[in-house]
Amino acid sequence: MEIRHFRYFLSVAQYGHFTRAAEQLGIAPPTLSRQIQDMEKELGVRLFQRNQRSVRLTAAGEALLVEAQQAVRQFDAAQLGAQRAGRGDVGRIELGYVASAAYSGLLQQQVTDFERSCPGVLLNIREVGMMVSPALVRDGLLDLAYVRMPMELPSELEAIALYEEGFVLAVPSTSRLNELPQISAARLAGETFILPEQISGTLAVATQGGFVPQLGPQPGSLVAVITLVSLGQGVAVVPESMVRRVTLPQVNYLPIVDCQPQSCLALLHRRFEKAPAVRRYIEMLGSHKYLSTRP
Repeated sequence: MEIRHFRYFLSVAQYGHFTRAAEQLGIAPPTLSRQIQDMEKELGVRLFQRNQRSVRLTAAGEALLVEAQQAVRQFDAAQLGAQRAGRGDVGRIELGYVASAAYSGLLQQQVTDFERSCPGVLLNIREVGMMVSPALVRDGLLDLAYVRMPMELPSELEAIALYEEGFVLAVPSTSRLNELPQISAARLAGETFILPEQISGTLAVATQGGFVPQLGPQPGSLVAVITLVSLGQGVAVVPESMVRRVTLPQVNYLPIVDCQPQSCLALLHRRFEKAPAVRRYIEMLGSHKYLSTRP
């Protein structure tokens, strides 16, 4: 028997009449009658007692009724689940991010947009060190990762540029740099630079200033970087979104007037991604054109 046989049986049981049931099913009455006879033959029992005006369930038919209803419901649910998974409406995404994606507001905006459009997809979101993110995505331990470009990527990955921003200089409130009317890149020669994970801003400032930077520790997260600055351990070139999002005691954020390096938040994904839910997330970014909208 096939699932269609159960549908035929349930329709006849509902209407109590072969002709009306056949009309509802969109088939000819003789075809429906033959399908029910095939079921009875295979089961070895009579399912309906028939007369010229109506049919009614036998004891065997009554016993089959509940099971047939459950079988059809389960089949329909399985079919719908497979279709939703194939469209990316359900599933699970392992999503990593660097802290600056959260400070910029971009992470929150995009996750909210996706959850609104795909509520059946579970997002498992965690902060991940930027230097290890590409390998984790490549190896399938993450599906997607927000990082700050530029960075070298494995050939299996692609990056979607999302949001560009500049840098500012984080300085201890006790630094003499706070007394200057403006800060040029050359004026930073001799300063100790606390390094964030993305050091391109620091290197760009040093190049513009014509000096070799004196490199301090690289403690990891941006909060850890700003904490060392607040303790007077050095200065740091950090994304300008830090000014709005991270305020610690004993830290000031100052512009560098003659050097405006840019950094880009991007989303890493596998080049030939097959998971429908992950593809839905990637497609959402393309349709929203986040790069042109400042969070």
